[in-house]
Amino acid sequence: MKRFIWILPAIAMLCFSNAQAQETPRVEISGGYSYLDANLSGSNGTHIHLNGGGGSATENLNNWFGGRIEVNGYYGYEVVSINGLPTRRSVSAQTVTYGPVFSYRRSSRITPFAHVQIGAIHGGKFYQDISAGAYKFAMAPGGGVDLSINRKAIIRLDAEYLMTRFLSQRQDNLVGTVGIVLYFGHR
Repeated sequence: MKRFIWILPAIAMLCFSNAQAQETPRVEISGGYSYLDANLSGSNGTHIHLNGGGGSATENLNNWFGGRIEVNGYYGYEVVSINGLPTRRSVSAQTVTYGPVFSYRRSSRITPFAHVQIGAIHGGKFYQDISAGAYKFAMAPGGGVDLSINRKAIIRLDAEYLMTRFLSQRQDNLVGTVGIVLYFGHR
């Protein structure tokens, strides 16, 4: 009897996970607030904290794999010393990335996911100390969790490492996002 006692918790977990299985949406549309910690270690060793927002669209091909396109805009300012006087200058950046997303849909309330997106970043004048706006390569691996509000809407918490290259130097940036996701259709 002792040999089979471990089977009961295993069966209970299997039954519980199947009872809580989540329907896979065909399309997810999300939007929300986004924060960018822009690392300027390549130029003057400081960070610029930019606030913004954006949106994404995900098409799920099955219950664990899909493709996501994401667009974000970030804005802020930094204080620099010009001729000994503190001067405030505007800084902005926009990203457009696309890539695969991998979801683990075993619960109706929580869906963890991971993604690797590549694309472009447009740094405005003064972003990473550049003298004019420029488009550069961007890579954004990351992950997060979707927390269910109801059957159609969820809250998304997402974190990414955003790698960029300006002025022939690599920048290691961090991005945090919180937003609302709407589901459309079923797989």
